[in-house]
Amino acid sequence: MTNISVDDWRLPAVVAPDADYPVLAEVDVLVVGAGAAGVAAATVAAEAGKSVLLVEKYGFAGGAAVAGMSGTVCGLYLANGAGSSPEQVVWGFTERFRQGLAERGGLTPPQRYGRTWTSAHDPLVWRETADALLAAAGVRVLFHTSVVGVVMDGDAYRGAVLSSNAGTCVVHAARTIDASGDAALVARAGGRHTFGDAGRIQNPTMFFRLGGVDVDAFLSGYGEDTISPPWVSERIRQARELGADLPRDKIWIFTTPRPGELMVNATRLTGADGRMLNVIDPADFTDAEIRGRRQVREYARFIARDLPGCQDAYVVDTGVEAGVRQTRTITGAATLTNDAVVSGRKDPSGIARSPWPIELHDGERPRLHWLDDDYYEVPYLTLVPEAGENVIVAGRCLSAQHEALASARVTAQCFEYGHAAAVATVLSLDEGTPYRRVEGARVRSTMRQNGSAL
Repeated sequence: MTNISVDDWRLPAVVAPDADYPVLAEVDVLVVGAGAAGVAAATVAAEAGKSVLLVEKYGFAGGAAVAGMSGTVCGLYLANGAGSSPEQVVWGFTERFRQGLAERGGLTPPQRYGRTWTSAHDPLVWRETADALLAAAGVRVLFHTSVVGVVMDGDAYRGAVLSSNAGTCVVHAARTIDASGDAALVARAGGRHTFGDAGRIQNPTMFFRLGGVDVDAFLSGYGEDTISPPWVSERIRQARELGADLPRDKIWIFTTPRPGELMVNATRLTGADGRMLNVIDPADFTDAEIRGRRQVREYARFIARDLPGCQDAYVVDTGVEAGVRQTRTITGAATLTNDAVVSGRKDPSGIARSPWPIELHDGERPRLHWLDDDYYEVPYLTLVPEAGENVIVAGRCLSAQHEALASARVTAQCFEYGHAAAVATVLSLDEGTPYRRVEGARVRSTMRQNGSAL
């Protein structure tokens, strides 16, 4: 397979406000991307009375949680060791969405994940929960619509160029929230960004679901911890020595809200030569998809053969795309540092708590650094690019060091980043204040009034 360098693709893609495109809409807020951060941002901004357009390339909301089938709401609970009970420390919009999933029967009770807990969701119910929230808030949603350019007036963002099967148009927006996960607008406007640690980014993976499982028998042998026990890892190593394509021996298996079903996080996707794949490059993304499907079949065969209760298991589906952990990271007005994460640093401008471990997937096996009985807070200005006006990001592309991002990128926190971006947007619009001059303490205060634990 031929690699196509990202240098072969043209960025930035900037047009002027008077460019010769039909104007689809003029709105207060344009939100790009309907993952956890985008759904939160669009809902909260619309509930505050702003006109909001949300655009999404897929035909559904969910982002990595649904298209990538990451499948769990990580980041809600403290890490507090064996024998403990789940202690939730993240609330706000995250809790609203968690409740919506639970009320629709689309969420499991907390499941043990090493020293902490997480809950698995049903991807269809995730979409339905998002649809309901967006509709109730009065958000205008455009699925099957991609951003191909950004409207700029000097250094001020004024909207975006959209493309669909209907053609190409522009949307003019007073403020833009880049919740694409890939910093799609910031990059197209020429904003500085990085890819991981000097280009070393976290591995993508391909989640899959198995049906036909005797779940009680499975749990009796595998155990209650979703992280594989030593005997499972040893059997994977033995199978690999016999030629099986099972690159990860530490795998994670979750029960789901559906009877007789498991969700599996096992694959590790690299190039044929073992190099890291940067899925911004479509050649690398294609490689990840093809290799991912092959590995899914290998792991499914192993599970059916070697794990109790799984002898009749079959692959129900994979994610719509390989699960993406990291692409572009913006250079922000502030940066979440590795030290802030490991020391549990609190911040007067903090807009989200995170108790999630540093969960780093950039080598032969996942590495976990636990934050026992503690959490850190993500500063507001990590969402604000260092340059440019009228734009803020929400989601995994926030400004963070490599290891810090491996903790901060997960679902519960992304909901709260979207929540924060929307609150900051309302303040910016109402007071005519640039994002970088909005006080993080005020964003925090409003979020607390909205139910966030800060």
